[in-house]
Amino acid sequence: MSILLRRWTIEDAYPLAEYFSNPLIWDNFRDYIPFPYSLEDAQKFITTQIKITPIQSFAIVDGQKLVGGIGITLNEDIYRMNVELSYWVAEPFHRKGIASKAVGLMTDYVFNTFEINRIVAEVFEYNPASMRVLEKNGFFLETVKRKGILKNGCLLDDYIWVKQKIF
Repeated sequence: MSILLRRWTIEDAYPLAEYFSNPLIWDNFRDYIPFPYSLEDAQKFITTQIKITPIQSFAIVDGQKLVGGIGITLNEDIYRMNVELSYWVAEPFHRKGIASKAVGLMTDYVFNTFEINRIVAEVFEYNPASMRVLEKNGFFLETVKRKGILKNGCLLDDYIWVKQKIF
């Protein structure tokens, strides 16, 4: 397994649309991401990401194969020392350590590239595998927003995981 993070390319659009149209993957996304996810949605996302410098969203690849994605959202105003981390791995590649490796690579990149103090990741209650990925990478559970989100018509707990930079 040779997991790397690289800039998105337009050639990633077709597999991205296919992976995002899987309900198992989409169930862990925020609702602003369309479902089903069209080829046009993927092309628009990639075209936007290609223009952003420094890079904030990467394709996760194993060799040359797209297996997932990882990115950050920069926060503003009083939260400007925080970024929000999000990541996903396509279903055929689950349980292979890919997310753990990608989160480690991204954490190093973020702390070395951006002037921030905290990386924050939110995980829905039914995704303990993602919580284990964060814990393995030195994140700690900061809080749980009890019944704090509404996804697919269900009120769910939202687990907030944090990793702080040591100054």
